[in-house]
Amino acid sequence: MKWEKLKPPEPDDPMCCCECDCNKYECSCNCEDLDEACNRWLKGHAEGQRSPALSSVINRLEISMVPALVLLPLLLRLAALHVLLGVVVLSTLPGFLLWYYYATHRRKKRTLFFLTLSLYSLAYMYYLFLTEILPRGDVTPMQFFVLTAGAVVTIALLVHTKRGPGFVVAAGLTPDQGGVELNGGGRTEVRSPGEETRAPLVLRNQGSSCAVCKVVRPPRAGHCRICGTCVQRLDHHCIWINSCVGKSNHRCFLLTLSVFLLTSVYGISVVLHSLCPRQHLITALLYCPGVYNQYSTALCFTCAWYSSIVTGGLLHLLFFQLLNISFNVTEREVQAALRYKTGRRHLLGLVVDTGDYSRGFFLNWLEFLTMSGGGGAGSAGLDLVRTANLV
Repeated sequence: MKWEKLKPPEPDDPMCCCECDCNKYECSCNCEDLDEACNRWLKGHAEGQRSPALSSVINRLEISMVPALVLLPLLLRLAALHVLLGVVVLSTLPGFLLWYYYATHRRKKRTLFFLTLSLYSLAYMYYLFLTEILPRGDVTPMQFFVLTAGAVVTIALLVHTKRGPGFVVAAGLTPDQGGVELNGGGRTEVRSPGEETRAPLVLRNQGSSCAVCKVVRPPRAGHCRICGTCVQRLDHHCIWINSCVGKSNHRCFLLTLSVFLLTSVYGISVVLHSLCPRQHLITALLYCPGVYNQYSTALCFTCAWYSSIVTGGLLHLLFFQLLNISFNVTEREVQAALRYKTGRRHLLGLVVDTGDYSRGFFLNWLEFLTMSGGGGAGSAGLDLVRTANLV
């Protein structure tokens, strides 16, 4: 046997799956990730032995969803066995999420792991509330109604947020064909969520051309390498909703985040008041005597801590989002300013101001609250801002 067949494959010389025995369900040469092969195996395995309902579920299943569905209840129940196990599990969980985030972010791949984890966490916390906390008799009907309404509104707002960030699509000729110019003569159509393609939008000389999408982008638009398309006023790609945050869904994204945080904080307070009725909220979260005497109360206490960690992370996200809006910068512009050292830091370095679009706190928020995916209200808001600047 030749040495070439024994040496390990180099990074630029991947082994073809046709050379082994695993190409039963289709060749996956040069695949970026094992998930694609597993997805094909799941969808093609025992095709004739499944019911139509099971086939529909498996066809929508992705391998990245499985760890969230399996590991979350397993780790939480493991952490509820002993206080030391709880400390170890809850301490390593954020590190695991950060590692998985950087692993997927490096490959520029979309993943349903974080969206599945967020939705399943909400559903699992609500399930434990119904099965463990509600039978204790400490929850009033108003508290039950507020928590239920908060969960339902959060999911409804999330669905609305995922309708689309406002994509930029080419109208007619591409820049390579000479049909679009940067001097205002070109046209680009703007597609908003829930609508057909709107009327063409005449671009100003601040526009830029995207070499990937072959379109001329409006000012502040950017190309998302994960979604593979250009987005109006691109802020960032949010892993928790598996979608970009742009001009059309930025306000709804903040509203979803705010409602979820309020519901989470209120739910944590209700659970801790039921488990430790004689202690203050913060004190009960740090020390609740006798909570590990029963497994059910220990599980609820562990879930309260898990919810607190998630709430703290999302509160950090909301805080910097509000700061960026107050200075009229997007997260994408902040990262570019830091990379090229063109921005100015304010508020002890917490916010980076590029100086390109900021018109003051009030006018920045007025522009943000009145912008829309296409023209309409967004144009009216910009007119108000320009009028105020002239005055």
